[in-house]
Amino acid sequence: MKCRFCGEECIKDGRQANGKQRYKCSHCHKRQQEHYSYNAYSLNLNTDITTLTKEGVGIRSTARILQISPTTLLHRIILIAKSITRPPIVKHRIYEVDEIKSFVRRKSEFVWIAYALDRKSKEVVSYNIGPRTNSTLGVVLETPKLSENKRIYTDRLRNHRSLIDRKIHRTSLYGTNNTERNNLTLRTHLKRLTRRTICYSRSMAILSAILKIYFWGLMIISIGKFY
Repeated sequence: MKCRFCGEECIKDGRQANGKQRYKCSHCHKRQQEHYSYNAYSLNLNTDITTLTKEGVGIRSTARILQISPTTLLHRIILIAKSITRPPIVKHRIYEVDEIKSFVRRKSEFVWIAYALDRKSKEVVSYNIGPRTNSTLGVVLETPKLSENKRIYTDRLRNHRSLIDRKIHRTSLYGTNNTERNNLTLRTHLKRLTRRTICYSRSMAILSAILKIYFWGLMIISIGKFY
């Protein structure tokens, strides 16, 4: 068989405990099987997880569809998120910054998902999760500052006044129309962000990973390295 990691020829290397033939690559020396019983070893699994996540399918629903363990799915989601890179910075753009309210573990533990949206491309260029404070918003505004932006539109939250230069800061009535519409899209696509739902995130790490896949899921570096 051909190695699923580097494509070179494999040689036989004994048998697994279940009796299946095991192979070893003569080039990268990684051990593998030609056919796996568990779907978690499928070569297209990461692509399927990314697609279902971007379509807003929940964790347990995704696990049932792909016939894998929810624990394996959570672990794989974290690995996929780590492989995704931020979009390249485009200079001299106009951005909109807004926050969307959610919760983790229980409804009394509120968190804010703050993000910056490129008005021209409608793409999210940065985001951060945490309390509605300067430290959380400051991380989001780092990318617009590096891009030498023309203007930044926000709502009338006081924190923005101390974080954004007055020359480029705008708080006009319809300045954040794109982000407000995107907030509705987020709540429609991701069940964990829908209002009055029983679907929720149990940890900040999973919520951040889901958002990263949703925003930048097409930028996965390599699928094969997870196997």
